[in-house]
Amino acid sequence: MLKVKVLVDNSTLVGKYYTGEPGFCLWLDESGKKILFDTGYSDIFIKNAVLMGIDPADADTVVLSHGHSDHTWGLSHYAQYMHSKGSAKRARLIAHPLALDIKRIDGAPAGITFSRETLEENFMVTLSSEPLKITDKLMWLGTIPHTVEPEKALGKIVNDGVETDDFCHDDSALVYEADGGIVIITGCSHSGICNIIAYAKRLTGKDKILDVLGGFHMQNVPKEEMERTVDWLAQAAPVKMHPCHCTDFKARAAIARRIDVDEVGVGSEFCWE
Repeated sequence: MLKVKVLVDNSTLVGKYYTGEPGFCLWLDESGKKILFDTGYSDIFIKNAVLMGIDPADADTVVLSHGHSDHTWGLSHYAQYMHSKGSAKRARLIAHPLALDIKRIDGAPAGITFSRETLEENFMVTLSSEPLKITDKLMWLGTIPHTVEPEKALGKIVNDGVETDDFCHDDSALVYEADGGIVIITGCSHSGICNIIAYAKRLTGKDKILDVLGGFHMQNVPKEEMERTVDWLAQAAPVKMHPCHCTDFKARAAIARRIDVDEVGVGSEFCWE
């Protein structure tokens, strides 16, 4: 059984008094194995977790969907939290090798602040571009092939002082093999939400999609592109979708006209057998 709680999102829910920010972080519990998926932009994932009765120090694994600041800058706060508790535990950290690239958007720093060396001081680091089993039923997808949607650049990466377009090849996701289908969990979907779904289906050999939760990176999408994406998603026929974080209202509304879409915010809880 997979249980998920939203620790960080752009939105908060009425009647649930947590803090939101333009970032993303989930707490996953897969049959007793605790997984932190992304860490948001600041320390609020820790504060929200404690209010929800979760101790982030219990995480067995930390997964970074990609290297952008709104998903990784909480790592420094996590390390400080672990040190303040006097914990000697070093969780496993899973990320794409390119997640450690120096990234800039509009000239400003937009990538992870930890070096490889600092990460290894605090975590047991696994950098993988290949699919990787986290548990028997939960898989890291690694590099996402662009089989449906073309690559898109966002900002720059810096190598040896030279800036080139960043096509976010470090962006990945998780797939959970539930009873009767798959559940896809994504951070920002820079690699394309349709590409991610297609690859998750290919790796698992399962066509039925029970749910897709996370950021779809659909903001200010041109009309024709929006129609193509929504048409493809509708043909994929997920039972339900939970777009959030970097998915704007127009995109969520367009998807909701064709697919069952539910609200997401800090404090949301989900469960799949």
